[in-house]
Amino acid sequence: MQTKIRVTGMHCASCKILIEDVASDVPGVQSCTVDPATGNGVIEHDETFDFTALANEIKALDKYAVQKI
Repeated sequence: MQTKIRVTGMHCASCKILIEDVASDVPGVQSCTVDPATGNGVIEHDETFDFTALANEIKALDKYAVQKI
């Protein structure tokens, strides 16, 4: 399955790597790809994926926010 997201607060390659690493640790996430230029991303996941868990992990970084698009 796939969920499209928008992440605010990203501005560089380091942000991209950090978001992708954090997202990949969320249960059910198989892969994550984000684009700092647009803020858009795609989460590949299985049926155990919990968007709220993903949003909380990203929000815990204190300078990013995520929403479904």
